[in-house]
Amino acid sequence: MDNKTRILLVAGLLITIIAFFINIYAGGIVLIILATLVMSLFIMKDSVSLPDIVAEFTDDAKGIVIRNSGNDTAFDIHVALIPENIEYDLESLEPDASSVHPLEKMICSVKVVVTFRNTKQQAFSRTYPLSSTGDNFDPLKPMIPVFKWK
Repeated sequence: MDNKTRILLVAGLLITIIAFFINIYAGGIVLIILATLVMSLFIMKDSVSLPDIVAEFTDDAKGIVIRNSGNDTAFDIHVALIPENIEYDLESLEPDASSVHPLEKMICSVKVVVTFRNTKQQAFSRTYPLSSTGDNFDPLKPMIPVFKWK
């Protein structure tokens, strides 16, 4: 546990004890808020250094867009297009950056396998089935489309 978390925990416990002597319900509320803050700090530590590479077609299906939507730089990126037998490498990709690899012809459908590493040298792999006529990934699409979505 780092110093900031310890300071927050000690100060929060002191405030909880003071609030407990004033009113037992106020002490309980402060304790619950303190537990929530400490848990959120631990969760934030787990999400550090996680790049997330996403592969998509360009609008004309003559290129592959590789985008890093994570919070860390991705290194040693290897992209393979199956069954087109096309492979290429990218040295690194910063967070919220993208790279376009042009293709010789339009591709109807392909499976893209992407492998990469983060700054801690942990290896990751993602697989994306892409189709030029199908729907692209929409993060806002509900799992159960109610109320006439779109």
